[in-house]
Amino acid sequence: MSHTIAEKILAAKSGQKEVSAGQLVTARPDRVMSHDNAGLVIRQFRSIGAERVFDPSRIVIPLDHRVPAESERTATAHKSIREFVHEQEIENFYDIRAGICHQVMVENGHVKPGELILGTDSHTTSYGCLGAASTGIGATEMAAVWATGEIWLQVPETIRIIVEGAFAAGVAPKDLALHLIGLLTARGADYRAVEYYGSTIERMSISGRFTLCNMAMEMGAKFAVVPFDERTEEYLQGRAGSDYLPVSADEDAEYIRTVEVDVGSLEPQVAIPHRVDNVVPLSRAAGIAVDQVVIGCCTNGRLDDLQIAADTLRGRKVSPRVRLIVVPGSRKVYLEALRLGLLEVLVEAGAVVVNPGCGPCLGAHQGILAPGEKCLATTNRNFKGRMGSTDAEVYLASPRVAALTALTGEIPARVVC
Repeated sequence: MSHTIAEKILAAKSGQKEVSAGQLVTARPDRVMSHDNAGLVIRQFRSIGAERVFDPSRIVIPLDHRVPAESERTATAHKSIREFVHEQEIENFYDIRAGICHQVMVENGHVKPGELILGTDSHTTSYGCLGAASTGIGATEMAAVWATGEIWLQVPETIRIIVEGAFAAGVAPKDLALHLIGLLTARGADYRAVEYYGSTIERMSISGRFTLCNMAMEMGAKFAVVPFDERTEEYLQGRAGSDYLPVSADEDAEYIRTVEVDVGSLEPQVAIPHRVDNVVPLSRAAGIAVDQVVIGCCTNGRLDDLQIAADTLRGRKVSPRVRLIVVPGSRKVYLEALRLGLLEVLVEAGAVVVNPGCGPCLGAHQGILAPGEKCLATTNRNFKGRMGSTDAEVYLASPRVAALTALTGEIPARVVC
């Protein structure tokens, strides 16, 4: 019998020779991640009478959502997490300086091909950029995993997405991600795995693949995986060693659906409030005035994203009507952007560079929107109230579109590289 990547990984992690879509399995994850919401996981862990975590070496906790603490409540939660980390001897704890959990996981070698990884964050699907099966779960589920090292999962059906062609100038993986969400809709991949194939994917950087897998959650995907290849292997060198077993789908594996896309004619995309699948070509959003632009966060906060923003803004000034907030994905990205002079270019253009974290994206701090304000962001969600007021609007686009928007205060009709 032939199998998809998700079926093979879940079979291996549940100790079975093979499993099929729809089957319920008890799986043992290779790694589990929680961020600031580890405070809630800890309370649930205590409430079920657990005393010791199943394996402190397999738990990763980066603080990233509300850092530095913006309130006494958050500070108290962070304190409880630090105390728990010390008590349980959890090895992989990243305090407020490290960056956004997903970027920290990938760049610090906590993700390997063929692994099953769980996280108390919906965008845990990001790790599929390295050939892992990764998904988000709730705090109560994670507490049980911390206690037992196991979880029940239903084996998902899989959608195969084949992407061919070369991006036109100014078009990016973020545009492909938005286009696919608009095509499949927000529920088009509900509790299904997604596998990405095609020449476009093969040429795509790990950063671009990260963006695709990150945003797959916005069409409901349980897992989103780019199969292991030479790019994956090159990225992992010096990060994760070589003790991993890549998993590939069988050539005759069964898929619930195959979607084929040619990006040759794709233009930049924009997600219009208040749904991520409300996607239109850039030209149809042209002229919309905004008050704030956010570049960065986990979807587009890597070095190549900041490079694009800096190249676009170099020697130019942000519109005085716009607040431009730049959020590097991690401390490592921040430092490298600093060494390359990218942050200097951005600051001189008028940007405010904040510490690596999730603040503006989830509306915690560092960029709350007032009633009636509009923001164009490179983040992954534009729900009502996502960045503050429920009377504000959030538009989603690529780093280049965001940088051009910051220059004029309006969404441009086209991208000029």
